[in-house]
Amino acid sequence: MLDDHKQFTVYMKALSDETRLRIYSMLAGEELCACNLLEAFRITQPTLSYHMKILCGSGLVDVRKDGVWMRYSVNREKAALLGAFFQEVEAASPGEGQRCKQC
Repeated sequence: MLDDHKQFTVYMKALSDETRLRIYSMLAGEELCACNLLEAFRITQPTLSYHMKILCGSGLVDVRKDGVWMRYSVNREKAALLGAFFQEVEAASPGEGQRCKQC
C-alpha cells in the first residue's frame, strides 16, 4: 500500500487546510447538508463550495443532491484506506533506539 503515494498525496493535500480538516472531521459522524456546514463555519457559500470541491475531488467525501441542497458524507472506503496507510507507516517505523546500519 505504501507504493501508492500519488493517491495518498491527493488525500493529504485535501486535508492540509484547517477548514477542510474540520469539515472532514464533522462529516465523520454523519451526513451533513451544506446549510449545516455554512452555519457551523460562518463562511460564504462560494467558500464552502471551494472547500467541498477539493474534498469531493479527492474522493474522501461523497456528495448527493437532495432537492436544492447538497448532502456530504465521508467516503468510508477511502477513510479506511487512509487509516490503513497510517497504520502501515506506524508498523514500518523503526522502534525506539534502533539505528541505521551505518551508525
